[in-house]
Amino acid sequence: MTIEKIIGEILSIHPEISREEILERLDRVKRRTASFIADDVLLRMIAAELGMETLKETCTPTLSIQDLVPGLNDVTVVGRVVAVFPPKVFKGNKSGKVASLLVADKYNILRVVLWNDKTDFIEAGKVRVGQIIRLSHGYTKEDYSGRVELHLKDKSEIEIEPKDVEAKNYPTISKYTTKIGDITKTHKNKNVNIVGTIKRLFPVSTFKRRDSSSGKVIRFILMDETGETSVVVWNEKVDELEEKLKKGGELRLVNAKVKKAMSEGLEIHVNSGTYIETITPTEEFLKIADLKEGLKCVNVKGVVVTKPIVRNVKTHKGEYVRLASFELEDETGKIWVSAWRKHAETANNLKIGDKVMIKSSYVKKSFGEQLEISTRSKTLIVFLPKE
Repeated sequence: MTIEKIIGEILSIHPEISREEILERLDRVKRRTASFIADDVLLRMIAAELGMETLKETCTPTLSIQDLVPGLNDVTVVGRVVAVFPPKVFKGNKSGKVASLLVADKYNILRVVLWNDKTDFIEAGKVRVGQIIRLSHGYTKEDYSGRVELHLKDKSEIEIEPKDVEAKNYPTISKYTTKIGDITKTHKNKNVNIVGTIKRLFPVSTFKRRDSSSGKVIRFILMDETGETSVVVWNEKVDELEEKLKKGGELRLVNAKVKKAMSEGLEIHVNSGTYIETITPTEEFLKIADLKEGLKCVNVKGVVVTKPIVRNVKTHKGEYVRLASFELEDETGKIWVSAWRKHAETANNLKIGDKVMIKSSYVKKSFGEQLEISTRSKTLIVFLPKE
């Protein structure tokens, strides 16, 4: 629909408004949005504000997050959910519930505030990290730090995994993740998203606030391949995380704040607006053709193609231990497996044609310079069901 047709639609429904008034209103909105949004989109938004339901339903524009400014009405945004914060109950002149999300498109990340009934989507577990979501008929405001955020109330709509949206156009949080070693003074008092492994964990401390109430704080050192940083977690986030934090655990922090450390340098602060995800390492299974000498913690799957041979062998320490040897095959090749000690007893029960999964093994060269898979104490040999 052209600009003139939209103006004509507005005038036909609202004859009390002149063409000049519409153009003046358009000019005010254009100045407020720094002319980033096209005139036809702004006119459709003006029409929606005037209660033109037909035009509103058929022409509600979808905006990029980078185009949003405070003060817009009837806004529609599509993005990938990168953080979900549970509902909270508030009381006062009006009581109710409020929850929030962080969504991302290819341009930026946006905080979305859900009020009252709209929090049911989160409470029921319908909205999850990683989903594509369309948020319609919301309005924009400026938060306490000057950033724009989207609010959804009674007439707003939430559509999960819309069929007319291509997921590939909406990045995961990885696009907006900063390496620890890249955090500099330019990030001070700004929010960042980081991923790392807990190197060191300190005990929880309590403190007294000025109003004599008690607070909690916990610190830990988070590292990635580029460096390490101190992370400070405050108050209710301590209760949320205390049992999840352990040395060696991997975390993703979304919307954490960079601050000046008390001593020197910078540190990361986690508060109620930070989303924390415990990352479970995914198990990677290698193909036999891709195995190389020296690989550790190797996971493979295959079919047993030779009957296991079990014997006692003498180690370099002079002790005799059980060893079972058999050949494993997948679609890319074959390799011999040496199952030592307790694993020899498991392997002894294998038959030709059995499908097995071997986890946490290592690859070395055996006699004749051939590669073999060898077990260690942490190795698991698991029977797989036949298809």
